[in-house]
Parts: sequence; C-alpha cells; structure tokens
Amino acid sequence: MPMAYKVRTATLPLLPRRASDIRILHFSDLHLTPNKKREIADIKSFIKLKPDLVISTGDFLAHKDAVNPVIDALQELLDLPGLFVFGSNDYYAPKFKNPFSYLRKDNGERKIGSKLPTEKLRNKLIKGGWKDLNHGKVKIKVNGVVIEARGTDDAHLELDNYPLIAGKVSKSADVALGVTHAPYERVIAAMATDELDLIFAGHTHGGQVRMPWFGGSRSLTTNCDLENWRSRGITKVNDEPWLNVSAGMGMSPFAPIRFACPPEVSLITLTA
Repeated sequence: MPMAYKVRTATLPLLPRRASDIRILHFSDLHLTPNKKREIADIKSFIKLKPDLVISTGDFLAHKDAVNPVIDALQELLDLPGLFVFGSNDYYAPKFKNPFSYLRKDNGERKIGSKLPTEKLRNKLIKGGWKDLNHGKVKIKVNGVVIEARGTDDAHLELDNYPLIAGKVSKSADVALGVTHAPYERVIAAMATDELDLIFAGHTHGGQVRMPWFGGSRSLTTNCDLENWRSRGITKVNDEPWLNVSAGMGMSPFAPIRFACPPEVSLITLTA
C-alpha cells in the first residue's frame, strides 16, 4: 500500500562542530479514530524514515476509544527517544460546527465536545518512554548531542503558561528546542526571549484548504494568530528561533476535507 502522506524535509545547521547529525521526525494532528485503518498503517510506516528523535505536537485523538489505536500505531516509535505535548483534541472530542467557520479569523470562541481519556494517553506515552513536555523541561542525549527541550500545554485553549518553564538555556546544552501545539505569537515570542534554537508546532493543518498561488499555494487560515505564510514548514523571522509547523496527518471528522494540502510529517535533520 503506497504512503498517503508527504514527507517534508529540511536541514538546519544548529549543532556544534563535529557533532553527528540528528534526524528529527515531527508529526502532529493525527486526530485518530479507531476505524482509520489507512492512517494507522501510515503512522506505523513512520519508522521507515529512521529518525533519531521523535516529536509530536499533539491532537493525537478524535474519539474516546482512540488511545489504544494511537499507542498501537506508535509502538515502534516509542522505542526511540520521544517528546510530546497535547492539543485541544487530546482533552475534548471534536464537535460539529460549520466547516466554513474554520476559515474565518479566530475570534476566541471554542466549541468543545465531551472529555477524552487524556490521562490514559499521557500515562501510556510516558510508560512507552516518551517525555511529557506539557509545561516540562528535559535534557536528553541523542547521538552524543545534549538537547534541552521545553514545552507548553495547548495555547488554543489558553492552557499555556510559559513562565513555568521560562529561563535561559543551560550552558551544558548543545541545542535548545521548544515544543507547543498551537503556534501562537505569545508562545513563540517567549521562547525567542530565552534564545531557543528551534520551535516545533502543529495545529494549523497547513491551512487544510489552500488556494493555488504564485509558485505554489497559499493558506487561508492558521486557526491562530500566526501569519498565514507560516502555516506549514520551516520559517524564520528576524532573530526569533526557527519555527517548524507540521501540516499534520489528520483532520476533524466533521471537516474531512484537505485541498492542495496533503497529510504530512516533517523530517528535520540537524547538522553541525
């Protein structure tokens, strides 16, 4: 069965001289339900990308019975070093709303569904060996490189509280990563103040519906206050950290349309 997703690649020279490369697999927004057999097979195939580190920026779930399918799909990846945060759909099930409302400017209103088994998912990911970065800060060593990583809980539901993890990067760290679900400007600005090197986020679905544009396509929304041109892939503004936004693998069961925006994962190679 051919893969039904795109692998977006980038190389960033962020490591110390003579350091070994680190291949980071970044995925987001699985929005998994138990019946999504094709997507589960695609997730299982991520291991073929041979990552050294795995980062998930949340929205694993779209159904109360999806925790075990998620863990099953990620089984081989859980054997690798991994970091995760949660998005709004890891706390609350999706709820029907006008699909066109997604294309309007975010007005702060949230229609949330029934509560999901968030703690069950958290416990299984931690038991699998991944680090919980929902307001966490960790140091891990990958290929001999010391990585300091910090993350926030979901900014879309205003659960982010960056001061809990604020502070300058440790002198013993070779590279500093930030992880957050929704790339709101306040989170990016706070991480920039602490001089992180690279931030990982999801949430935008790459716009989900993109219009043909000069040399490619353009998103109509990011579903947050991030500028539309930054809705997917690697971007950088001034002295801020690099930002990688994943266009995600899934979508809400109530808005199952992608146009000019295929499901994707990122493979970011950090080099010396």
